[in-house]
Amino acid sequence: MSNGVHIEQISFFGLAKQNMRKLSMFIMLGLILIVFAFLTGGVNLTPRNITNIFIQNSYILILAVGMVLVIIIGNIDLSVGSVVAFSGAISAMLYNTGMGLVPTLLLSLVIGGLIGCFQAFWIAYMRIPAFIVTLAGMLLFRGLTYIITNVSPISLRDDGFKQIASGSLNIKGFSIGGLDGLSLLIMVVVILLLVWFTLQQRRRKIRNGFTVLAFRFDVYKIVALSALVMFVFTRFAAYRGIPTVVLVLFLVTALFVFITNNTVLGRYIYAVGGNAKSAKLSGINAEQVTFITHVIMGVICGLSGLVFTAYMNSALPQAGDKFELDAIASCFIGGAAASGGIGTIIGAITGGLVMGAINNGMSLMNIGADWQYVVKASILLLAVFYDIWSRKKSGLG
Repeated sequence: MSNGVHIEQISFFGLAKQNMRKLSMFIMLGLILIVFAFLTGGVNLTPRNITNIFIQNSYILILAVGMVLVIIIGNIDLSVGSVVAFSGAISAMLYNTGMGLVPTLLLSLVIGGLIGCFQAFWIAYMRIPAFIVTLAGMLLFRGLTYIITNVSPISLRDDGFKQIASGSLNIKGFSIGGLDGLSLLIMVVVILLLVWFTLQQRRRKIRNGFTVLAFRFDVYKIVALSALVMFVFTRFAAYRGIPTVVLVLFLVTALFVFITNNTVLGRYIYAVGGNAKSAKLSGINAEQVTFITHVIMGVICGLSGLVFTAYMNSALPQAGDKFELDAIASCFIGGAAASGGIGTIIGAITGGLVMGAINNGMSLMNIGADWQYVVKASILLLAVFYDIWSRKKSGLG
């Protein structure tokens, strides 16, 4: 203890061992990128390919943000793929009427939210298991999608919609050392925000009397995350700037990281997932928390449907096929517990990037979709097994 501040004495390797469950997903992502770098001659790490990994997996990463909240409260949502298809088709129809992009975006979110309300009502207040309700929703909204599209793609009236997924943020003629200048400036801002938030978090713990780690560990964290930010943003800058969809993903991620870490709702979500009965006894309205969480999932499905429609530049009746499986796998690979109560937004995003990097690497190696399914299934099983094993080892299981 120094000046009233409690400093936890622990070595670097001791800290790594304590946090191995959180670190494992990042280690896995790094190893996958390194292995495929050798197997593809470094093609997977080129600026163009890194940009494409984010663009091609953006709608799954967005879905994973909502799915991890549903998993944390101990539920599951099998309907997200069908809701993505339905909301995407509606958004394309609205846009084709001459409605602007912003009104279309807002209405798509509202539609997703209403679908979320419909399913949340049966789950939270009628006490029908989420598995059953969302299974019914998967069939219902897939059927409605086929009806409103007449099982035919809906082409968009112009390329304005497409910019959501394939557009980039850049300033023509503004470059630094041959790299896009705007991307580099945003990179610096992100790193400064990272430093500020880390220091603020440390000050808040000290102010509230919590034990903190030695300052050097915060420095290690800042350096490691800054290196990751620099790697990604310099790749963006070397290609065509920051993809618009990455900005959308960043805003969604930042919003829900803040909600889960700094709001009453976030604490209630973890409390309900950890033990719903105890949460109710402590005065938490578990039904309301469950309702809100599934509504959030619906809104995020609306956004993901918009992004996927923009990516394909048309609304496809078969859109969203197996999206729910990819989103669920992303959450479990990212450290969410199958029993609920454990999981993070950043973990879900990292898990989604792991899946995306594997798909991308195998595609670069011309490995067929059949073997890709085998590899993804194996990784999912190993991720859930690791979760159960680590919980038993730590006395939580």
